[in-house]
Amino acid sequence: MEVLAARLAIDALFDNEYDILFFLWSKATCRAQRGKGDIPPFCCDIYHSSRRCLFSIVRCRAPANSSVYLLPYKTWPMKFTLLLVFITALCYPASTQQVADKQVITLPIKTGAEQTELYLPYLKGKRVAMMANPTTIIGNKHLVDSLRTLGVQIVKVFGPEHGFRGNKSAGESLDDEIDPATGIPLISLYGKKNKPSKEDLADVDVLLYDLQDVGVRFYTNINALSRLMEACAENGKELLILDRPNPNGYLVDGPVLDMKYKSGIGMFPIPMSHGLTVAEFAQMANGEGWLKDKVKCPLRIVKVANYNHDMPYTLPVKPSPNLNTQQSIMLYPSTCMFEGVYINHGRGTYSPFAVLGSPDYKGIYAFSFTPTGIKGMAENPIFKDTVCYGLDLRNYDVSLLRKSKQINLQWIMELYKANPHKEKFFEHLSNQMNSIEVQVGNGEFRQQIINGVSEKDIRASWEPGLSQYKAMRKKYLLYN
Repeated sequence: MEVLAARLAIDALFDNEYDILFFLWSKATCRAQRGKGDIPPFCCDIYHSSRRCLFSIVRCRAPANSSVYLLPYKTWPMKFTLLLVFITALCYPASTQQVADKQVITLPIKTGAEQTELYLPYLKGKRVAMMANPTTIIGNKHLVDSLRTLGVQIVKVFGPEHGFRGNKSAGESLDDEIDPATGIPLISLYGKKNKPSKEDLADVDVLLYDLQDVGVRFYTNINALSRLMEACAENGKELLILDRPNPNGYLVDGPVLDMKYKSGIGMFPIPMSHGLTVAEFAQMANGEGWLKDKVKCPLRIVKVANYNHDMPYTLPVKPSPNLNTQQSIMLYPSTCMFEGVYINHGRGTYSPFAVLGSPDYKGIYAFSFTPTGIKGMAENPIFKDTVCYGLDLRNYDVSLLRKSKQINLQWIMELYKANPHKEKFFEHLSNQMNSIEVQVGNGEFRQQIINGVSEKDIRASWEPGLSQYKAMRKKYLLYN
């Protein structure tokens, strides 16, 4: 690599005819940014910063009638920049790791929001509305505050479930208000209405969506996104999506939703764990005609940098009140199905989705916990103020889920088998429950558990729908 960098740098500095070679080297630099090359990442930063700040792209004709884009680098500023790239290539130690005798550059994941240079020019001079919550951040600062500091005009913010500040319980209706910190109107889309109206968008030039998702069908952010897309399509607005990693992006599993069980926690024919980022889902919703009247939303996407779906990703802030730990987030695809059975799944504790139990398991399991009312998390959980016995998954090795690439079915099979009052297990005995059909998304699962059907056969019943979804998903992937 050092020899190639030296040759290209020296040739360019002395006005040789290596224009095309320099272009190819810059493309290799781009590949290094994506972790596919062997050029130090600092060189990439220098090259691209120089390109953005000093020059505009000029269209040229390369030999053999091929069309390429080149920079006018034969000027003293670019000569200096290229020399700096050359020196850096020789001297700067790239962060690497050895994998199967291949050197792989490891670069930090950068969310769409963090790459302000890619979207700030687009927002300048426009009236911007955002869908945002506490996950809408750059570093430790909320994106609303960051963009206002950078001169972007934020005219309103739309709030999803749990609200803009993230302090509302699951399912709690929200009202419109004025944000006391900024004076910006906050429009609730989880209350009297679930989609922006024509009046809401009358003073808006562009909408921006930046919410952290966790990759499961019953997490309602993708539903809010689809309605925002419909509103944009109906009112001639473009939607800018600042993409974020899916912490469960490795997992594509579960039955595809039978649309006769369509609900507020399942609106699209996707599996329980869909393996998409929000931008990939948006492309899928457009491409598959899932929006109302099959409208198409004009999309502009800022991708996550240095990311693929198999990468572990620890969320910097909790995405919602009851996903308050990384453990809960990783268990969520497997334990959220317990919202469809008469068991407390940790609501009313500070370990939601990581503890499972009921009073019926006394004498069967030694582990116990007592759900209580917790404002902003669960004011009235199942078995409130009653000792529950069951499974403690707070220290479960979630890497096992990653290795299997499957939702865990053993926990629900075990708890049904151990329950002394099986007739109550799936009964809708609390307003904190959904039916298991709505939760899981098909009509067979209840009877399969009751009949003791093997996990292998349960999984077989999800086909061919799951395999068909996986094939369709490939069309919309932005990341490997």
